[in-house]
Order: sequence, then C-alpha cells, then structure tokens
Amino acid sequence: MKLQVRYFASIREALGAGEALETRAATLGALRDELIARGGSHAEVLARGRALRVALDQVMADESAALREGAEVAFFPPVTGG
Repeated sequence: MKLQVRYFASIREALGAGEALETRAATLGALRDELIARGGSHAEVLARGRALRVALDQVMADESAALREGAEVAFFPPVTGG
C-alpha cells in the first residue's frame, strides 16, 4: 500500500521532511520496524527504546493502529515546542 510519511522536529532534521513510500506493513508498529530495518539514520532515530509519538491521519495513535491505503503517518518526538 502507498503511504505518506512525515517527520517533525529532531526526526525531521535527521531524515528530512518526509517521503511517499510503498509498504506491506499492516500497523504503525510494523511500519516503524520496516523503517528501522533500512539501517543508517532511520535505524538510529526511530530505534526501539527511543521515545517518539506517532499520528495516523493527524490523530495521535498507538502502534497497534491499522494502516490503510493513502494514509498519512507522522513521527515526532514526545515534546515539541512552537
């Protein structure tokens, strides 16, 4: 399925603003693991044990949330300022 992934704050600094990608992941957690498996900066910034928040279609979600075609996923640190 095709998704739009966006990164914010320090994650954006490491990975860029975001990307369109094709995935087989069924949940947010599986998508995170798929991104970690890329290695490099993705593995470092999204690593398990690092605190981060995730939103699905602009709504905070937990990693068990199911993905759907065309969804927008956003990753960001737990505290962001304005």
